[in-house]
Amino acid sequence: MIELRGMSWDHPRGHDSVVATVPHYQALNPEVSISWRTRSLQDFADYPVEKLAEMFDLILIDHPFTGFMAASGYFLPVDEHVDADCLADQAANSVGPSHRSYQANGHQWAFATDAAAHVASYRPDLMESIDAAIPDSWDAVVALAERRKGKDAQVAIPLIPVDTLMSFCSICASFGEEPFAGEDVVVSRPMGRHALELLARLREAIHPESMTWNPIRCYDRMSTTAEVAYVPVAFGYANYARHGFRPHLVRFTNVPRAADGVARGGILGGVGLTVSSFTKHPEAAFDYATYVASAQVQSGIFFEGGGQPGHRAAWLSPEVNAASSNFFLDTLETLDNAYLRPRYNGFVHVQDTAFLITHDFLKGNRSVDETLDAMDELYRGSRKD
Repeated sequence: MIELRGMSWDHPRGHDSVVATVPHYQALNPEVSISWRTRSLQDFADYPVEKLAEMFDLILIDHPFTGFMAASGYFLPVDEHVDADCLADQAANSVGPSHRSYQANGHQWAFATDAAAHVASYRPDLMESIDAAIPDSWDAVVALAERRKGKDAQVAIPLIPVDTLMSFCSICASFGEEPFAGEDVVVSRPMGRHALELLARLREAIHPESMTWNPIRCYDRMSTTAEVAYVPVAFGYANYARHGFRPHLVRFTNVPRAADGVARGGILGGVGLTVSSFTKHPEAAFDYATYVASAQVQSGIFFEGGGQPGHRAAWLSPEVNAASSNFFLDTLETLDNAYLRPRYNGFVHVQDTAFLITHDFLKGNRSVDETLDAMDELYRGSRKD
């Protein structure tokens, strides 16, 4: 008996989805036994992935680790273990830049089995009750936030440290300047000031607990109380758009549009399925990973188990959209225009430090220019390594 061990993350989207695939795969491959364990969302970001690679055959991983995967030797390149037709299908059916987000050093390091980005969300019943339209620009977001300040049906943005940085990046990219694209500065000084000042203005008007929320906590409050009516940017979770998942349905839509009318800049998230180089059964591990990433499984078992598929066929599926209040079609423009973070080896450290810097700014402990100076210094140092 071949035994494979996988490590997921603690949410129905991250864990239940892959667990649901196991009995179906094992029915086709009775010689293979697969078990999945889960780690918290915080550990998903923080726990050393090299230690996971030593303990598990299959690991769900965040794409900013791609550079580390390529440099470390702890993971096996997908392109050396699956046939070209499979890889071509994955590339052709990527949702936005999800597939290429796992590319580095000439190799593919994971299957993009889960696709996500910053999108907007709203409670239809609450938006109707306050006679509010879905904001179509950042100016409209500020206006709605300030109008609803201190009342029910407020605007909120998840703003724990990591999400503060993610929102900063999305705002910059929305206004036409992608962060970390140059060699010396994170963004130009005028754009950096604009994004931070916009966040600071929103911080004063949005739900007062936003600074303690990640997307899941925000959506949980949004779907169980009348406190939050609209969120302009947060990583989308299709689970909350399914009837019965929470007491109140959350709908999802594209991020506030740029001046040219395009919904762009929502920072890419999502999760990739990768195979450890320590596995004793690489052929079986890649066979299972290919199965999970396939159009049929992504549109069926994986989604039905609570997943948020990475294969475009699922995003276009009438059945999948009917079961999720059109989550996928209503946000696809944003995903296709998503901002892709750097993935070079060392960027994870930049990200982990920069989010503390930006959060410190929102707490009033740094000025705009002190914040941008610190981020630029951090970024320049990482590029010299």
